[in-house]
Amino acid sequence: MRDFTQSLGLRAAQGLARTRRVVAGPQGPELKVDGKSFLSFCSNDYLGLANHPDIVAASVAAAYEFGVGAGASALLCGHSTAHERLELELANFVDMPRALYFSNGYMANIGVITALTGAGDTVLVDHLVHASLIDGARLTRASFKAYPHNDLGRLQCLLAKCTSPCKLVVTDAVFSMDGDCAHLLELIALCRRYNAWVLVDDAHGFGVLGPHGSGSLAHFGLRAENVIYVGTLGKAAGVAGAFVAASKDLIEWIMQRARTYMFTTANPPMLAAAASASLVLIARDEWRRAQLGDLGTALKQGLAGLRWRLLPSFTAIQPLIVGDNIETRKLASHLSRQGLWVSAICPPAVPRGTARLRISLSALHTQADVSLLVAALHRAAADMPSATRYEAPCYD
Repeated sequence: MRDFTQSLGLRAAQGLARTRRVVAGPQGPELKVDGKSFLSFCSNDYLGLANHPDIVAASVAAAYEFGVGAGASALLCGHSTAHERLELELANFVDMPRALYFSNGYMANIGVITALTGAGDTVLVDHLVHASLIDGARLTRASFKAYPHNDLGRLQCLLAKCTSPCKLVVTDAVFSMDGDCAHLLELIALCRRYNAWVLVDDAHGFGVLGPHGSGSLAHFGLRAENVIYVGTLGKAAGVAGAFVAASKDLIEWIMQRARTYMFTTANPPMLAAAASASLVLIARDEWRRAQLGDLGTALKQGLAGLRWRLLPSFTAIQPLIVGDNIETRKLASHLSRQGLWVSAICPPAVPRGTARLRISLSALHTQADVSLLVAALHRAAADMPSATRYEAPCYD
């Protein structure tokens, strides 16, 4: 039998042990843990909508109308008028023919990939995609191939050699730990040339990028029949759940075949109603996206010259590369003692040698909040001895 005590001790020694903090109260720039207030830069609530009164009111009204639980899977009796309305609104919001609402992004990605591919097919993934996409690809009986991050030359070589009847290329639109974007224009054109489908997971772009927050495809002016679009409603939208959007027939096929959709109880209707209310705010409040841009600029300017460097990103995700796992966790602890909560991200979530602080901005942060973080990081750089330099990513 495995000695879990020893295994856990080894993870701790390597700086890989993870812990949970119990938060009191709603999400926002200020979070309370164990009676102490922290200025948080670790939430995916990019637009600051998770506690918006309009969304809360929509959820409460739907709870009175529908109750709390959905009662069954969507294919039994769990698909309510709130779910139906949300799916129609989502399809219109991202300018796609049809949308299907899933319980969460992990289940959406696994469900879509396993519904579309099987034995004899090939799934090709960017090396830095989210774990749910990798897990979905591995659950199929398809051939699994990874290409280096945003390396379209390598992807073209793989596609040119591929003889599978169905080829599915999988990418994040905004990469969750680097904050950079896929080269979607070139990627989609390349896949069209080789008759391949493209699954674009826009978990961190939906609501943040594009006209009215309609996502990364709209941001780059893209519309293509070979694209399957996945968006998340638990990040910028501030609620819960996810959706996949594509052609009507393809969505019908996913609904018939995705086990993570077929065999799980539907999300509560109150969450669907809350997501509908969120779409109104996302489209209306352009100031939220403008604020994110201004905060990102201030952060970059404030951290210029620091020994830890920010990766290039114009999104709400601003990764500060430290390199060493232990130093990264010490840096996060240093900030925590100053009342700042920033997530330390270590392998396997990121490649070896690239441990980092993942600074997440919210539209509800102020310029003063960013200034506090910048000052704290400069103090930490002066107080902490340097452990390692930044290393190039290792893609083993």
